[in-house]
Amino acid sequence: MAPDPLWYFGKGRAAELVAEKNASGFNVLIADDEISPTQQRSLERLLDCKVLDRSALIIDIFARHARTHEGRLQVELAQLEYYLPRLTRMWTHLSRTGGGIGTRGPGETQLETDRRVIREKIKKVRGQLDDVKRQRATAARQRVRSEVATVALVGYTNAGKSTLLNRLADADVYVADMLFATLDPTSRQVTLPTGQRIVVTDTVGFINKLPHDLVDAFRATLEEVLRADLLLEVVDASDPDFMRHQEAVQTVLNELGAGTKPRITVFNKIDLLEPHMQAAEMPDSDQAVFASATLGKGIDSLLVRTAEALRASMVEVDAVVPYERGELVARARSTGAVQERYTRSGVRIRGHLPDAMAAEVVAAARPAANGRNGQSGRNGRSREPSAG
Repeated sequence: MAPDPLWYFGKGRAAELVAEKNASGFNVLIADDEISPTQQRSLERLLDCKVLDRSALIIDIFARHARTHEGRLQVELAQLEYYLPRLTRMWTHLSRTGGGIGTRGPGETQLETDRRVIREKIKKVRGQLDDVKRQRATAARQRVRSEVATVALVGYTNAGKSTLLNRLADADVYVADMLFATLDPTSRQVTLPTGQRIVVTDTVGFINKLPHDLVDAFRATLEEVLRADLLLEVVDASDPDFMRHQEAVQTVLNELGAGTKPRITVFNKIDLLEPHMQAAEMPDSDQAVFASATLGKGIDSLLVRTAEALRASMVEVDAVVPYERGELVARARSTGAVQERYTRSGVRIRGHLPDAMAAEVVAAARPAANGRNGQSGRNGRSREPSAG
């Protein structure tokens, strides 16, 4: 039987729910999908109980886990935008208290007042989140100026992103075995095997059919993904539905405009798999790393792969920097993948650096015997070094 637009379900299923309600006496019905305000009101009248849809449930979970001012603002915005079109059900009882044809009853007046109040709150919260967005943009510009590469952890909720960040950075980010334990982006500095220092940011977990109100409300947070030079997609390899979770993550990334960003897939929690499953069920990909953030397995390989992926977007440099520019050598060491050798005329730097840093190093390079300064090039092309 086709679904009835009044109830979302078909009439047969609606009758079954009434029978189940009479038999068990449940007092809340949760629909694993988005339902319209009209369908929600109709079901509540039919079943005489509270009805929640998928969006309301997820927003409620977010509200319970918001621990910072920014997180609470984002949840409040999602709540306000979700409940604004649903206000009518809160005031239907007032329509019986007065008012006839051509008049405005007290219920309608109260409803309009509430709508106006909520719209004003939405405007205020959006303004506060715009301030947060500007602060994040300022911090991002500072990282760009300092040539620090950024890596964002993305993935389905409860995939182990926060545990992985703790392992990579030896940090103490809040970790819990629950959905959406992380709502606020947390950034930590990580040193790669090459000596390059990067910033790794943990982001909010994704979920299948993530409510649009939440994507919109958390856009200031999710923009950290857009700014990242590289994504580490963390996948719970022990979850039988991990492939479906990856599809959900890709959908959200596409919606954000980050679907084609450079990415390394990290199949986490391999310690929870049987040995024969690791080889048989995991995809064979050059862009994948198998790890256990809890036990520390695969972390060294992940750091090496991260360094390689970041190096692909850098410039190859071979230059001799005067000894009096020691601070430049130190910055090059921390922002790129370079080797140093001390010569009579300065420190010879060979390796890969971000664009701006490479240009600064080459500009400061001591002229070679042939009168040329240090060289730089892309895509691994070799260039003549300066004399030393």
